[in-house]
Amino acid sequence: MVTVAKPPAPRAERYRVSVEEYRTFRQQGFLVVRGLLTGEEIEEIRRHTEDLMQGRLPEQQRRMSERDTSSDTGVTAQGLEAPPEHLSPTEKAQYFLRIHMLHRKLELHERYLLHPRVLDVLEALIGPDVLALQTMLFLKPPGKPGQGWHQDSYYIPTHPDSLCGAWIAVDDADELNGAMWMATGSQHEPVYPPKSGYGHGDEDLRDIERVSGVSNPNDEQNDLTKIANRYHQVLVSARAGDVVFFGGHILHRSKANFTADRFRRAFVGHYCNARSFTQWGADVEPDNPHAAQAVDPETKMTNGSHILARGDTHLPFAKPRFGTPCAALLSPEERRRQSEHAATMMGDMESGMMDMAEADPNRKDDD
Repeated sequence: MVTVAKPPAPRAERYRVSVEEYRTFRQQGFLVVRGLLTGEEIEEIRRHTEDLMQGRLPEQQRRMSERDTSSDTGVTAQGLEAPPEHLSPTEKAQYFLRIHMLHRKLELHERYLLHPRVLDVLEALIGPDVLALQTMLFLKPPGKPGQGWHQDSYYIPTHPDSLCGAWIAVDDADELNGAMWMATGSQHEPVYPPKSGYGHGDEDLRDIERVSGVSNPNDEQNDLTKIANRYHQVLVSARAGDVVFFGGHILHRSKANFTADRFRRAFVGHYCNARSFTQWGADVEPDNPHAAQAVDPETKMTNGSHILARGDTHLPFAKPRFGTPCAALLSPEERRRQSEHAATMMGDMESGMMDMAEADPNRKDDD
């Protein structure tokens, strides 16, 4: 039987990012906000993942083919399918490592992608205009591998580059069960392009090095390892309900879950400034009424496939399929009214020059 949980009432108070938190994000490339989600919210996600891994969700109409789960790698991903029915509960859980883009299929994933307090932080770090791009559900059962050094903007390019991840800890994460590691300071590195195959980078830099093995957990086969080794590498331990925010350039990784009985589940969203252009992640479902335009035929822009979470934009955007409150559901007049404070302030100044006086080249200084 599927467990149906009533969504918890959202917190009324807005999360206000402190100056110290803002500075920390800029200085080290990531920020951990402790206890951003409530215990009730984390329990809802946890119950949902357990139902998903056991194949109890009504949306899991299809079943996976049997496979050797010992061969899973750090980049293995599944679709929304149920594991083979004859397996034990433990064996079923081993069939999952991570699933992408479930906010386009499940209401719960859309709701946590657009979680108000997560968006509060993003609005301060990369906003005020925020576009919600991607969801990933990481399950990482005992014994599963981690993911090697990588930069998220390598996979999801935005122009200007404003990508930011929000990693919600569903379980306590530590060194034993595969918490994330960050190479602090590496947010100042360019994004390294691939030698071949999929990936994006700063190819216009004169001496940029092309890389291979990105995300490979074997350090000897991952060219980004030597770049990460230039920096101090820190373990980002997190308690359930903490959220780790990190930019698209910072080098990060996770190691294997070495425990015998602990999961390391995480719900991850990716976002960018809503005025950044992207050609990533087209919503190709036929006749989708929620997307403005999946792919622009001339520019190949896919902004119309992604949800306007906060603020406003001059670019197209999608609406949430399940009606989760966000900026995309506001009228153009309301979005414009909420974003006009800066223009109003400038307009109130007599000269329109931010209240600065024009310089007189003939004037002599008093001293």
